[in-house]
Amino acid sequence: MNASSNDPAWRPETHALGVAEMDATHEEFLRELGRLRRADDADFPRLFDAFREHLRAHFDNESRLMRSCGFPPIAIHEAEHRRVLDEVAALAGGAARGDLAAARAFLAAPVLDWFHNHLATMDWALAACIKARGGGRQV
Repeated sequence: MNASSNDPAWRPETHALGVAEMDATHEEFLRELGRLRRADDADFPRLFDAFREHLRAHFDNESRLMRSCGFPPIAIHEAEHRRVLDEVAALAGGAARGDLAAARAFLAAPVLDWFHNHLATMDWALAACIKARGGGRQV
């Protein structure tokens, strides 16, 4: 994985974990991130809220997958999700008040760097757990 890449395009050879449900969600994450990065100032707050909702659903689904496969480090993985959601919630408040700079800065690189690291570590381990237990729709 090229974590230094600032391009949010989905690349199966780089991003796919081999669990179709997770891969589809991660592809959607990158698509939403790209849409948000291209948003004009008028649309940005609404799209940022949609991105926040995507993250909530994304993380709720991963929690369900973790429970279904008996993922041992579930507490650590969920704590990381809460940390990101809290950060995005704080940025959403500023964006709603018209202060877009902090949210745009976060979307410029930090969230993508986080995603690549999270994908290569925590999500990779979750996918391995799912595959080892025969769960998920594997690709």
